Amino acid sequence: MTQFVPFEKGVEVNGQTILAVVYALHAGRDTRWGILEKHGLGNVQPDQWYSQEKWLNAFRDISKHLGDPTLFVIGKAIPENALFPPEIDSLEKALNSIDIAYHMNHRGGAIGSYKLTSFDAAKREAIMVCHNPYPSEFDRGIITTMLRKFKPKDSYIAEVNLDQTKETRQEGKETCTYIITW
Repeated sequence: MTQFVPFEKGVEVNGQTILAVVYALHAGRDTRWGILEKHGLGNVQPDQWYSQEKWLNAFRDISKHLGDPTLFVIGKAIPENALFPPEIDSLEKALNSIDIAYHMNHRGGAIGSYKLTSFDAAKREAIMVCHNPYPSEFDRGIITTMLRKFKPKDSYIAEVNLDQTKETRQEGKETCTYIITW
């Protein structure tokens, strides 16, 4: 399974991003701290860098013990806790910025990408392909927050759905494709 498996040894993630796992929601905070500690991430500092492999191992445990809904909520918290480019003022820019932010918060090797492959403002639909080792529901959470935060004011619907007609990391493949509607 490509979820939870780094593309390359030596990749690092910044502490500010890891702390989003803890602070994403109040309920279960001690459990998430315990899981991070179990994987050698017990004293995370926001301005330090840590092993992506350890973080992905912690994610695997969070998934196993707390489930996909928790991964989704953690993903939703990432845009509020990770570094993002400051000049975002539209949904299209926001969705494109996910990849930029991803690269700002990781270093040290192949990390993958978030690629906006289609954006149709008239149809109010976009497609994003995520090629990274993170859990699918975590990615859906990140995209959902960006959609809700930057969708047009006259839009009432904001949905992000995994495209089940395409390969998914849940099936052990390399990517997940998300259909974004507003």
